[in-house]
Amino acid sequence: MSDCQSLGDCDDARIERLYEYLDGALSHDDLVEIKEHLEGCPECAGEHDLECVIRSVVKRSCTEEAPQTLKANILARISQIQSVDH
Repeated sequence: MSDCQSLGDCDDARIERLYEYLDGALSHDDLVEIKEHLEGCPECAGEHDLECVIRSVVKRSCTEEAPQTLKANILARISQIQSVDH
């Protein structure tokens, strides 16, 4: 049983280290420690997997472009609003 399971929950410090792990901001020894912990703790492994999905969706959404028709509609609406205000 992992220490997280025995405590019933992971603390904020361990979750923060999980983010550092995903960011590649840990030393080699710390990376090994977190990786070993993830292998034995379903709760932390689930948090890890969820964060990976979130990061993937955010990354993908930042590279998608809006359709030209949407861009044109937005620019037309901005022009309408500006002409009403003047």
